[in-house]
Amino acid sequence: MYNADEWDEMLRHVQKPGRYIGGEWNEIKKDPGSVKTKVALAFPDLYEVGMSYLGQKILYHILNADDSILAERVFTPWVDCEKELKKRKLTLSSLESKIPICAFDIIGFSLLYELNYSNILTIFDTGKIPFLSSDRSLKYPLVIAGGPAVFNPEPVADLFDAFLIGDGEEAFLEIIKI
Repeated sequence: MYNADEWDEMLRHVQKPGRYIGGEWNEIKKDPGSVKTKVALAFPDLYEVGMSYLGQKILYHILNADDSILAERVFTPWVDCEKELKKRKLTLSSLESKIPICAFDIIGFSLLYELNYSNILTIFDTGKIPFLSSDRSLKYPLVIAGGPAVFNPEPVADLFDAFLIGDGEEAFLEIIKI
């Protein structure tokens, strides 16, 4: 987690800091030290786009209903925030607890359409996660993807450790338990 002053200072230099602070109605905050598994639900687009996606809201609710799982959200930073993260050598973090995404156990991407593929790389880059699955050791999170765009996963197969094809509501819980 970040020092609040460090994060606040960075946010003073972005156009829309509300994209990166969370605090919305129905946000769920848990103590990261009290859970067995930490999951980052990554949406490879801006906050405003990702927050309208019902699938992420459903997964967020289902995962957080389990006391042993912490699920937090992360979105692609806009170019101004990406620049500030790199300039300050900060790591992209979750909305709720400001946990750097590379510190999660699992990162689950919702891939809705192919035009988001380049944003996957932005999340990896600002999250300090190697692009290729083959370049990641066990010290990095398990990176999985689900959603409509993974019915043909081949274009991004080298980036992910696993794909969940089909509805993720029950299967994602099974993956986390294993």
